[in-house]
Amino acid sequence: MDTNNDKGFVETTAVFKDKPEKGFTIKKHKISTKLKPDEVLIKVLTTSFCGTDYHIYAYDNWAKSRLKLPLVAGHEFSGEIMRVGDDVTRVKTGDIVSAETHIICGECEFCRRGEGHICENTEIIGVDRDGCFAGYIKIPAMNCIVNDSGQKQKYLSVQEPLGNAVHTMAHFDLKDKDVVVLGCGPIGLMGIDVAKTYGAKKVIAIEINDYRRNLAKEIGADVTIDPRSEDVIEAVLQNTNHRGADVIGEFSGSKSAIEQAFKYVKRGGKMSMLGLPTETIEVNFADDVVFKGIEIYGVVGRRIYDTWDKVRELLDNDVLHLDKIITHEFKLSEIEQAAKLMGEKNCGKIIMYPEGEKQ
Repeated sequence: MDTNNDKGFVETTAVFKDKPEKGFTIKKHKISTKLKPDEVLIKVLTTSFCGTDYHIYAYDNWAKSRLKLPLVAGHEFSGEIMRVGDDVTRVKTGDIVSAETHIICGECEFCRRGEGHICENTEIIGVDRDGCFAGYIKIPAMNCIVNDSGQKQKYLSVQEPLGNAVHTMAHFDLKDKDVVVLGCGPIGLMGIDVAKTYGAKKVIAIEINDYRRNLAKEIGADVTIDPRSEDVIEAVLQNTNHRGADVIGEFSGSKSAIEQAFKYVKRGGKMSMLGLPTETIEVNFADDVVFKGIEIYGVVGRRIYDTWDKVRELLDNDVLHLDKIITHEFKLSEIEQAAKLMGEKNCGKIIMYPEGEKQ
């Protein structure tokens, strides 16, 4: 794209959620190249498919209550900055960036006290505004994370979900701890990787899907538990000297799994919760929270920008197994195949390429 002599817009192929039903629509889309002073225009190089994107694809109750259609879907991506707004100084044309997908106001009580991850005016890319399942996207420059030129391109779009895993697992001290990772979808798999890297003594992975449970073992889980055939509470207790888990990273959102977790968390244990249950969770607060003296932490996105610093350190030290966690690659035009695969859950992380070139 000639950014000095263009027509005032770029035309791209984009993936839309434009119908109140299951599925996506792929069609041409014009994006204005006129920028606000703090914005940048980015050419998308890689994007990845998230569980949230599947909720949008399926148009479940969460999507029905949250989305305003039509909307370009997608929020995890990397790309090249093609144009910058008049006031932008922290990034420049040509930078290869990933993105913090929560666009925050910077002015509310929470932003002012350094807790922008719970900003009361948050807009999420691909949920509250047009997303990255397209050739181009515009976002505030402050949301750009400049990547090291030495990083593999296909790893760059997964830093956002990796940040979720880091925020969830690293909130509590993991060194020499017995850790449970509950739910081994792509972010849960990353959670296993993070826990091992941060020095967990034993990582116990709980997952009903055979493919993902096997992948958890391959990545480094010391114990894997299949809730369909094992007594989860007893299995965790047997693997923790009958004292329970020191730290639980909850990624499943499953009602039964979460209720069980309160039974096997150790006295004084910690629970870090990212999964989103769709049913009411029933907990014996007296016995399983108060008298156990446990701590519960709700995880929202990534701490801005502390979590990103931790992600960068992990990538720079090359200690993760992203090559194993990223299991499938598609052209963006093949998004129906990607969505079907995600729905079947026989995958880790899925990467897509807007230009159709798998790298």
